[in-house]
Amino acid sequence: MATIGAPDSIAGAAPMKLAFYLPCYWPDTSYPVHRMYDEMVEQAVLAEDIGMSSLWIPEHHFVNLLVHPSPLLTAVHVAAATRRIRIGTAVLVLPFYDMRRLAGEIAQADQLTKGRLDIGVGRGAFAYEFGHFGVPTEETRDRFDEALEILEKLLSNRDVRVDTPRYKFGPITVTPGPYQKPMPPIWMAAVQPDSIYHSARKGYNVTTTALRSPFQEAQQQAAAFWRGCEERALGVRPKISMLRMGFVCRDRAEVAEKVALAAGNDRRHHAMRSPNTEVVHGAIQPRESGRTSQEIENALLIGTVDALVEKLGRYAELGIDELILNMSFGASHGDTMASLERLATKVMPQLGQTAHEKPHAVAV
Repeated sequence: MATIGAPDSIAGAAPMKLAFYLPCYWPDTSYPVHRMYDEMVEQAVLAEDIGMSSLWIPEHHFVNLLVHPSPLLTAVHVAAATRRIRIGTAVLVLPFYDMRRLAGEIAQADQLTKGRLDIGVGRGAFAYEFGHFGVPTEETRDRFDEALEILEKLLSNRDVRVDTPRYKFGPITVTPGPYQKPMPPIWMAAVQPDSIYHSARKGYNVTTTALRSPFQEAQQQAAAFWRGCEERALGVRPKISMLRMGFVCRDRAEVAEKVALAAGNDRRHHAMRSPNTEVVHGAIQPRESGRTSQEIENALLIGTVDALVEKLGRYAELGIDELILNMSFGASHGDTMASLERLATKVMPQLGQTAHEKPHAVAV
């Protein structure tokens, strides 16, 4: 039996929690999107019921890959259907925003969720989106650094004055201010080990993903985080979360089925990260990534109960605070709910976790 826990050598690490990703992957654009959002809320409620720690919502535009152009709007909507689970953005793409407006929207969302909000921020990943927002890719790092500093000031201070290359304003006070004081927790999106190291060293919580890379990539990312923590000055240790695609399958036949769906998702992601992304009426045209089905299965958390227990145990040994499971890569709503039920009844007990409430009756 695998037990969720951190390496003995990592001081301050707590048992790993399981979180849930709400990306709304929409490969079949004939499917009513309002129904997909309703199903997302049902999944969020079940995730809360079975004891998952948080829900995470991405931001993407103009494509059917992850259909959340306004993650804060989604967060408030999901908060109305849940009671205690934390809800985070994964992530707000700061170069797309004016910080004066975004700070106010974050503060209002924090009030409406009564302090359940976490704010993941990043500089973005897809040139296709940058181009259609008129943001030069080579400027995203400078724009992000400038924006983050201003955002933190606006969320935690009154009468803020700013004089930077892109912003000149003040004094202004974000009204209302955030529910959480001084502001909601900030999570820095980083994928490269060097970026993870520097974020942790500065004291930022880190949210990362190994995408579809093997477990060894996750090991390198976690090691970079802990190296940054060890070298930082005294203070509260930052946290690390890691997003991975996963599914608890009933048998090997379903594993093969879900790996095939993950491969289709992989082809769309590969197309978004490739030059000259082709999009037709908002639908990404897939491109072959070169990854085989076996490589995808080995890299991701898709498997039977026993396989998931073993794989999750390996991630727990890295000292990760939250493992965010993405089950939205083409499976039906019914299959996703059944996967969550199996997670609650057959996987989490073997990892030392129990559901807050009895799961809903879904065939597993």
